[in-house]
Amino acid sequence: MRILVIEDEPKAAAFLKEGLEEHNHQVDIAYDGQMGKRLALKEEYDVIILDVIIPYINGIELSKEIRRTSNVPILMLSALGTTADKVTGFEAGSDDYMVKPFEFAELMARINVISKRKGNMMLQDNKLVVGDIELNLDDKTVSRDGKKISLTTKEYQLLEYLMKNKGKVVTRNDIAKFVWDVQFDTGTNVIDVYINFLRKKIDKDFPAKYIHTQIGMGYIFKED
Repeated sequence: MRILVIEDEPKAAAFLKEGLEEHNHQVDIAYDGQMGKRLALKEEYDVIILDVIIPYINGIELSKEIRRTSNVPILMLSALGTTADKVTGFEAGSDDYMVKPFEFAELMARINVISKRKGNMMLQDNKLVVGDIELNLDDKTVSRDGKKISLTTKEYQLLEYLMKNKGKVVTRNDIAKFVWDVQFDTGTNVIDVYINFLRKKIDKDFPAKYIHTQIGMGYIFKED
């Protein structure tokens, strides 16, 4: 893969570059937000690794800039690790968020996961589009076949996660982690309840269904 690392600390940037190249990836380095923006918008990358606290344009604002024109997977790195910090990162368009310090093996695992999401959906005018469903990342609205669908915040986040993983089976633990940012007790059925809420709103009144159950594994979002 071709990976852009946007990191202002030379030692950290060199550590990432060396480790990624050992895994046969091609790596470009940007040491500030302005340089990162130029490269991200000019070149084609498979993944962008983006530090949050960088000069000129911080990682949150840069992620928003990139998301206006690209669906390239973005992995944020930060020493800021509160839930609020992570939510801010995800709302800015990042696909994953890792808190420093971290194990390099975990970084590689996460890169492999988010890189597989690329191409699973179309990004048009900052919208996720799968079949006749459109999810607007700016105003957080959803429509199907031109009909507006009213969703709660959590239903919207669940649909966004499913659409970003179109064609891939996601487990209940995946959903709990990436939508709720928690590890639910396996005895709870909160995930199934929200899946049913979402099905009633986006699938019930249409002949083609998008949300499918993979028995014993989880759910998959795909066109019939």
